Amino acid sequence: MSEPTYTADVATADATAPVLSVSPVVLPAPGRAVDLQVRVSAPVTGSDLPVILLSHGLGPSNNLSSLNGYAPLATYWAAHGFVVIQPTHLDSRTLDPAPDTDAGAAPHWRTRAEDMKRVLDGLDAVEDAVPQLRGRIDHGRVAVAGHSMGGHTASLLLGARLTDPFDGKEVDLAEPRITAGVLLAAPGRGGDALTEFTAETYSFFLTSDFSTMTTPTLVVAGDQDASAFLTVKGPDWHTDPYVLAPGPKSLLTLFDAGHGLGGISGYDVAETTDENPERVAAVGRLTCAYLRSELYPGDRAWQIARDALAAGPDPLGRVESK
Repeated sequence: MSEPTYTADVATADATAPVLSVSPVVLPAPGRAVDLQVRVSAPVTGSDLPVILLSHGLGPSNNLSSLNGYAPLATYWAAHGFVVIQPTHLDSRTLDPAPDTDAGAAPHWRTRAEDMKRVLDGLDAVEDAVPQLRGRIDHGRVAVAGHSMGGHTASLLLGARLTDPFDGKEVDLAEPRITAGVLLAAPGRGGDALTEFTAETYSFFLTSDFSTMTTPTLVVAGDQDASAFLTVKGPDWHTDPYVLAPGPKSLLTLFDAGHGLGGISGYDVAETTDENPERVAAVGRLTCAYLRSELYPGDRAWQIARDALAAGPDPLGRVESK
């Protein structure tokens, strides 16, 4: 497969190219409560464009937990040569303003992963729905990214496993078409790391197992992201997908960052407790560089981005790898 003809130095460039964004693109979903709606963002020019599937988190805002969230990342990635596809999962507030989080609620941890597989099955339909993209998508280069609960979704697609709390069976939702991933403030291990609230409300977290997550992945965590209502472990909980998974993995720890990682879920979001445009820009640059190097072996974007991060007089974070 050839390199995309859209060229940009993703390690250093901040200038953005024109982006087209189309939504909703509706993919028929027999057996799902509603058809799957996605947003598709891509550079206006270029061909052989790799794909990033972006899974939204939850939270109190009405629209961020849908195809309408994460514009700071989706736009940056698209401007730097990726086709970004954002589904609206069934636990989105746009579908249910007061989602049921009782133990008996629909197991959306599974339907979320199924949404992503459905998108991959429907890439031809996406091209048909967005004529400007017809023939421009590289179906063989696919990555997944997710924030918070979306990070849990992404981890399952990357090979993490859990035990279904309803039938006691081990669940393997790994997707071989996905060859790289980015986990943003993703949940960590279960067991005694969880609060009583989490164990009761999100019982599927109890058995999270990262030992089978073999796909190359960048884990991004904020060193001030305590997530006290979810874990008793503190900010280190969000590094578990790196610590407990086998290599190859990289960990980007962002200094002074909370769960919003500076505001990646949307522009000027009130619920972001650590708003920092410079941090958001760094997340965009570093994740973009990482995925480019993973999807195109030999590309030096990730090493260049790491070197630039470490060279600054007041670095925003640090990277380690295994």
